Amino acid sequence: MPSAYENAGVSVEAGYEVVRRIQQHVARTARPGAGGIGGFGGLFDLSILGYDEPVLVSGTDGVGTKLLVAKAANKHDSIGIDCVAMCVNDILAQGAEPLFFLDYIACGKNDPVLLEQVVKGVTDGCVQAGAALVGGETAEMPDMYDEDEYDVAGFTVGVVEKSTIIDGSAIHEGDIMIGLPSSGVHSNGFSLVRKALFKDGGLNVNDTLDELGGKTVGEVLLEPTRIYAQALEPLFAKGKGSKQTLNGIAHITGGAFVEKVPRIIPEGLAASFDITSWDVPPIFQVLERYGKVDHKEMYNIFNMGIGMVLMVSPENVAEVERILDENGEKHYTVGRIVKDNGERVELHD
Repeated sequence: MPSAYENAGVSVEAGYEVVRRIQQHVARTARPGAGGIGGFGGLFDLSILGYDEPVLVSGTDGVGTKLLVAKAANKHDSIGIDCVAMCVNDILAQGAEPLFFLDYIACGKNDPVLLEQVVKGVTDGCVQAGAALVGGETAEMPDMYDEDEYDVAGFTVGVVEKSTIIDGSAIHEGDIMIGLPSSGVHSNGFSLVRKALFKDGGLNVNDTLDELGGKTVGEVLLEPTRIYAQALEPLFAKGKGSKQTLNGIAHITGGAFVEKVPRIIPEGLAASFDITSWDVPPIFQVLERYGKVDHKEMYNIFNMGIGMVLMVSPENVAEVERILDENGEKHYTVGRIVKDNGERVELHD
C-alpha cells in the first residue's frame, strides 16, 4: 500500500535503491583521512596529512545548462565529472590538494538508474581529483522539478600549507604565462551554446559536422571538463618554507580570459596573450560561426582551448616545462605579464 509520502510524490524505496546502487561507486574514492559515508556528516582526519600550518580551501559550483544537453542526448554518466571539475579546479588554482567532495542532486522523480549514472560520474571525477566522496544528498521535489528533470551541484575542500598558498601576490612584470589545454567547452557558456547551435542553428545533439571529426554535436559538447589535479600536483611546493614555482594560476571558466585572469594579477599589471600561440579546438570555431560572435568576444565567454593559465617567473619556466613534459602534459607559452596600460587583459593575434 502506498505510504502518505509516496502519495505526495516522493518514493522512499527508490531513494533506498539509489543508495544501494551508488555504494560500489563511492568505495572507489577512498583515500587516507576520509571517513565512510552514511553518517550525518562527512568526516576527514586532517592530522594524518603532515601539514605544519594547514589552510583549508573550499569551492562550490554546479554544471549549469550543460545539463540540458545531457538530457537531450540521454547521456548522464559524465555530467558528474563536470560537477567535480568545476569545484576542484577552483581550489587547485590556489595550490590546494583536494581532500573530499560532497554532491547534491535535486530531481522531480527519483530514477535510481539515471541517478546511479550521475553519481558514477561524480565518483569518476573524485578519482581523477584524488578526493574522497564523503557524503551527499538526493532530494526528490516533485513540485519543484518535472519528473524528467534534475540538477546537480557540489562542494569540495582541499588543504594547502599556509606558506605555499598561491594567491597571485607573487606575480611580477615579465612573468611568463603557460597554458594547459582544455578538453573542450567544459561547463561554461552553455546558454549561448544552446542558442547558437540548437535554437538559431537548427542543429540537434545527434547531428555531425565535418569540423568535429565525425563526432556528433552532443558527443563534443558533453566531453567532460578536464580535472587538472594530476597535471598541477607535481608543480606544487611541498612543506613549510619550500619554494613555490608558480606565482599564480587562473582557472578559465565563466568570463574566460577577460574576467578570470585579472582576478589574480596585482594592480598595475596586465596579462598580454598571443591568441595564435595555441591550438583552438574546432568546436569554438563552430560556435563562433553559428552564434555570429565577434572573434575577440569569444575570449570573454569561452576557454578557447585553455583551461588553466600558469604565471611563472622567467627563471622557473624551464623547470615547470620539464615537469610538465615528464608527466606527459601538453602546454603552450601563451603570453606574459606586462604593465597595465588601461587593459587588464590584452589579446593579440
